[in-house]
Amino acid sequence: MTTNWTSILSNRKNRNAVTNFADGNMTGREFYAVFANTSLGGHVRNLLRSYGVDRSRKLARKALNRREFV
Repeated sequence: MTTNWTSILSNRKNRNAVTNFADGNMTGREFYAVFANTSLGGHVRNLLRSYGVDRSRKLARKALNRREFV
């Protein structure tokens, strides 16, 4: 399953959470907590389980850069 970054970055609250996570201002647990009990929780949980926190941070930075949010 691939991560659907378009839906994860769909609104300002989610973008801020991804930005804080990518910058190291948020732990993996805090990052998941933002998306828990939402339709995107599964995507974030699978991202963290598949790649771990460090690689997930790198992927989050990459997604933000490619969408010109940074």
